[in-house]
Amino acid sequence: MAPSKDRQRALARAKLDRQMARRAARERRRRRITAGVGAGVAVLLIVAGVAWLGGAFDGDTDDGANPTADDVCAWTPQSTQSNTDLKDVGTPPTAGIPTSGTRPMTITTNQGAPIVVSLNVTNAPCSAETLNFLASKKFYDNTECHEITAEGALRCGDPSGTGRGGPAYSFYSENVPSTPAAGAPAVYPKGTVALVSDPPGQNGSQFLVFFRDYTPKTEARYPIVGTVTAGMATLTKISKIPTVDNGNGDRVKPRDKIVVQTLTVGEAVAGDPAPDPSSSQS
Repeated sequence: MAPSKDRQRALARAKLDRQMARRAARERRRRRITAGVGAGVAVLLIVAGVAWLGGAFDGDTDDGANPTADDVCAWTPQSTQSNTDLKDVGTPPTAGIPTSGTRPMTITTNQGAPIVVSLNVTNAPCSAETLNFLASKKFYDNTECHEITAEGALRCGDPSGTGRGGPAYSFYSENVPSTPAAGAPAVYPKGTVALVSDPPGQNGSQFLVFFRDYTPKTEARYPIVGTVTAGMATLTKISKIPTVDNGNGDRVKPRDKIVVQTLTVGEAVAGDPAPDPSSSQS
């Protein structure tokens, strides 16, 4: 089993590398186009000014508040035969994905007031989109958060409760923070919401909600997708639940069940990314 699993991970990593290479190539093309446009920007401004004076833009009502893009995200299929803990609900769209602003996400649990999150669409459009897509499929509803991690976070998003579950697709990491120098602010401040990237660079449905500051001793590997803006009292209550052995020798399973009753994601809105977690309200 081990060689097969290693081979599967190697193939997945190869796919991921190809996806990221394609994305980097698109970015290089965009920069070359931008550089070329810069050379003629004065002429364009003159032309635009003349067109404006002539009333050419009078009927234009698109303010660009929520721009979208095609081919933003690459969703890599995963086999439900080799991993029976995966749940096939289809894949998110590849076109029309919002690429700026924020999206509200509400996690209602059996532990108190809902936890409200501001998803950072600007820095993590694919992460925000997968949460939106899976929420629309009720993927998270009536599932248990199966871990309270030693890093100080609640781990949710696996309907199987095994840590191996998720949808039948994966996608590359976005918005992975750099490990700071000693004395710098925490990499994952209290209230940060991040995806579980396992193996590193490969994401699905699982996510972490940090209830205390955390900075990894080595390289950071959790892609940040948002910030808690309300419901910190519920998160604090959850942080005090004792943990027991999960059956694999790890004392991370909550003694009391923590159930995600519903998880919903709203429409993207224009604006700056989520506020600093330290300013979160309860």
